[in-house]
Amino acid sequence: MGNRLKWDERYNVGIDIIDREHKKLFSILNKLYDFGRREEKSHFACQEAIKYFRDHAIQHFADEEAYMASIDYPGLETHRRIHKDFRERMLPALENELEMTGFSGTSIQHFLGVCAGWLIGHTLIEDHMIVSGEPIRHWEKLLPEEEQTVMGQTIASLLHSMFRLDPQLISNCYAGEKFGDGIYCRLLYGSREKKRWEFFLLFEKQLIGSTIGNIIDTKSEVTDMMLSSVAKYAAKQLVERVRHHFPSLEEFEMAGEQLLTYEQFHKMYDRQSPQFSLLFDTGKGYFAYCMTTSEAPRRRNGISVITENAVAEMEDQLHLGNAAAEAQGHPRHTDAAKNTASRKKKILVVDDSDFMRKTMLNLLESDYEVLTADSGLSAIRSITLTRPDLVLLDYEMPVCNGKQVLEMIRSEKDYADISVIFLTCRVDRESVERAILLRPDGYLSKSLSTESIKREIDHFFGKQ
Repeated sequence: MGNRLKWDERYNVGIDIIDREHKKLFSILNKLYDFGRREEKSHFACQEAIKYFRDHAIQHFADEEAYMASIDYPGLETHRRIHKDFRERMLPALENELEMTGFSGTSIQHFLGVCAGWLIGHTLIEDHMIVSGEPIRHWEKLLPEEEQTVMGQTIASLLHSMFRLDPQLISNCYAGEKFGDGIYCRLLYGSREKKRWEFFLLFEKQLIGSTIGNIIDTKSEVTDMMLSSVAKYAAKQLVERVRHHFPSLEEFEMAGEQLLTYEQFHKMYDRQSPQFSLLFDTGKGYFAYCMTTSEAPRRRNGISVITENAVAEMEDQLHLGNAAAEAQGHPRHTDAAKNTASRKKKILVVDDSDFMRKTMLNLLESDYEVLTADSGLSAIRSITLTRPDLVLLDYEMPVCNGKQVLEMIRSEKDYADISVIFLTCRVDRESVERAILLRPDGYLSKSLSTESIKREIDHFFGKQ
């Protein structure tokens, strides 16, 4: 499991209550290192050590935050956000992986690598800032929680479609910890206005290996070269798909790409102030997505249109549009549709993702009759055969996309009054404004929790 952690005098912050707990946390991690080297491992001993580490970490965070508050430290809120991410997201995910894998060597390596790396990095950077009184620069450009949620959901969806995996977001404050034997890709994008975007995509080798399958079964320089090539290709494809989801990125063109060693990556990344820094457990290996820019994304009137904001704005615009249509003698819904309230409402879910269709089916089938279609053409066929009360329509699909499907529905007199709600990863203001012109009945972000999506659909039928 590697060498034991050694306490270095550089780790001393100079505040007794903080230094004492740091040493204690280092000591607990060393016990876990020793445990990992034993041939016969006691799950109970490991569980107790991890529980001990978690309890000490949580108490340490509380004591550290209380001290910062007592001296009016300006970086307190950033510290709280980092502590919360580790306490409520990263640590539970690592513990869950240990339990699910029966404390396998890989899961122990993940736990030790991420926790030890986080503790050392946090001590050397953020905690030393407390004494100097300086604000924390590394996280100053990190975007708000709701925007992290949207990007996290987008990346998870893309990883699912590319690798057929179901990734779990572990952290949105990933600080560059070494989580295993990895491949480190750096992609640079630029614009004519000299703006620059920089992407770091980190693949654990076993994740890339799982995509190659049994093509190769030996470890050699050729194997490493093949894995690196696959990772490099996957990194480019993933960034291109992210750009497609966020129009503000489409103006940028690739300016360069590199494969880095971990040391090169860490040295570069340590100087960055990322907007997104996400760590995922894919079930087949860890993956990190980090993005920095020389200029924050453009916003209108200082408002970031994301998830609930986008839904609310869409709803306001649709109320105005529907009122105008009715004033001209063109009601959006027929009397026949209103008379169907007594029966179980029928919903057609249209999405090219099997994962998304199954998710919506499981979410809605207890209260609604749910049909599914995996393409725009299948959707049109289903609508003509079994007229639904509502179509949940993926905005972006290959061959025949959501825009084209909605235009076909609205162009047919017999089906023009069928309610359509877009279900999409795109929730930026430009996409919302384009969608409004298509006159759907709503616009829901896939990044919303399933409970929120269900609540919005129930509310939609309730208003009818």
